[in-house]
Amino acid sequence: MTLARGLRSNYCGELGSGDIGAAVALCGWIDRIRDHGEHLSFIDLRDHTGIVQIVTPRRNDLRSEFVVRVTGTVANRPEGTINKTIATGEIEIHDGEIEILSSAATLPFSIDDRLDVEEITRLRYRFLDIRRDKMQRNLRNRALVNSAIRRSLEAQGFTEVETPMLWTPTPEGAREFLVPSRLQPGNFYVLPQSPQIAKQLLMVGGFDRYYQIARCMRDEDLRADRQFEFTQLDLEASFVTQEDIFAFIGGAIAEIVEVTRNVQINEIPRMTWFDAMDKYGVDKPDLRFESPLIDVTEILSPLGVRAFSAPTIKALLAPVRESFTRSRLDALIDRAKALGAKGLAYFKVVEEEDRLAFESPLAKFLEEAPTLSLIERLGAEAGDTIFVVADEWKVATTVLGQIRLELGKELVSHDQLAFTWIVDFPLFDGLDESGKPISAHHPFTMPHADDFEFLESDPLRVRSQSYDLVLNGWELGSGSIRIHRPDIQSKIFQIIGVTDEEAQSRFGFLLDAFKFGAPPHGGFAFGIDRIAAIMSGEDNIREVIAFPKTQSGLDPMTDAPKPVDAATLKNVGLTLAPKK
Repeated sequence: MTLARGLRSNYCGELGSGDIGAAVALCGWIDRIRDHGEHLSFIDLRDHTGIVQIVTPRRNDLRSEFVVRVTGTVANRPEGTINKTIATGEIEIHDGEIEILSSAATLPFSIDDRLDVEEITRLRYRFLDIRRDKMQRNLRNRALVNSAIRRSLEAQGFTEVETPMLWTPTPEGAREFLVPSRLQPGNFYVLPQSPQIAKQLLMVGGFDRYYQIARCMRDEDLRADRQFEFTQLDLEASFVTQEDIFAFIGGAIAEIVEVTRNVQINEIPRMTWFDAMDKYGVDKPDLRFESPLIDVTEILSPLGVRAFSAPTIKALLAPVRESFTRSRLDALIDRAKALGAKGLAYFKVVEEEDRLAFESPLAKFLEEAPTLSLIERLGAEAGDTIFVVADEWKVATTVLGQIRLELGKELVSHDQLAFTWIVDFPLFDGLDESGKPISAHHPFTMPHADDFEFLESDPLRVRSQSYDLVLNGWELGSGSIRIHRPDIQSKIFQIIGVTDEEAQSRFGFLLDAFKFGAPPHGGFAFGIDRIAAIMSGEDNIREVIAFPKTQSGLDPMTDAPKPVDAATLKNVGLTLAPKK
């Protein structure tokens, strides 16, 4: 059943052998013209559903990318001319009459996914770039993600509520975009970096289960998985536990995967933050390949070798079996040093006189027993390479974790989906210059119930009730169970050095709201740009955003950001400082 209306009776890609003999009206862009002799042309007509071939008398006033309306009759292609590479390859349109709706100038690049075009050119002419099949698929795939989220959460009793785009400065850590107030000169709104506080106020207001596909803005450096403006699923619920949040999000994720990949996923596994760091060196591990980090301190530390004189010694069996060249090894050593390690030891496993041995500058320091112990601990075989970092635990794990990712990236594919929950993050992330603990996420995260006793005596030992969802090495999003009790919130403020006056000044409207009956609540948010990119097989979120910025924050299509005139600045009470 066609959904076409208006100037067309059908979409191009929906026609097939069942439509033979039907009179149709089609609209779209001329994709390609092939002249056949002096009197006949074959024209490929394209819309977002696909391509169909039009057979028409030859015309000299048509060119690629003209917008046309075609009327004609669906017919079988002659025997031997069927095109099995397209869905409409068995049919063509005969008696085609073509009405030009809009002409087109010569394009700066071809609308063809087979041709590489510089990204800056693609972004400058983004309105042309999104005509390409890949961009059409990506943006429609993104729409499927949004609709799957809404279906899943509404079925679970959530209500969609919109929160303000003009907001007050918040304490979440990221730089915010300021918006000057014309009616209140000298005062500013900010564009929200997330609806965090607003959604907590909705919990106080009795909206038991809230969600929003929220637009958020952060004035941070851009990269493959980050833009100034981004979209996230934002969710909050009252009278829930961490398990409930996992179930809500798990349901939405399952529906997303089903509509975009047509596969079903099992229950998402879990891993503690400590285990993730200890085994993979990152809190967003890519689990599409094996090769965990193995602690070999007890094997190498007793040897008395200076290179292994450190509290922690971690080893990695290279996830790829290759004959590492000297230049490749030197590059990996330089990379390890750049990441903060003192060095990177390596051991090539070779077969020598019916036993396994090492080739390495450090092999002379290892007798047969520790050599075999190391090989056995890592499950190494001849042809493998073992990498070792000795340092403080955090340095050894994070450095070797990055080496693991670098070596393993050639093993993974976009077809794989490796989800995991990371739980039990530290509540505090080190100490500031005055010795006060620093909140790892935000100061409204509830401490782990088993760790309350350590809040004052050993705060860095305290775990939080926070959690991240990780997919293929990308952090999709994070969330936590929130503090709703004033006594606990006051204790956290006291520990991190926030006075009562500062707390009232920075968070007063939230703290005041909690005085009037705040239910226990928790929530989560994940990046729709990121999951849409992964589901579409892309490495960069710009490929699933209609009009993104470049890595330097520019919009080549509109030339934004631009200066504004003095009158506009005066209208909002601003003057520009002289350029340095």
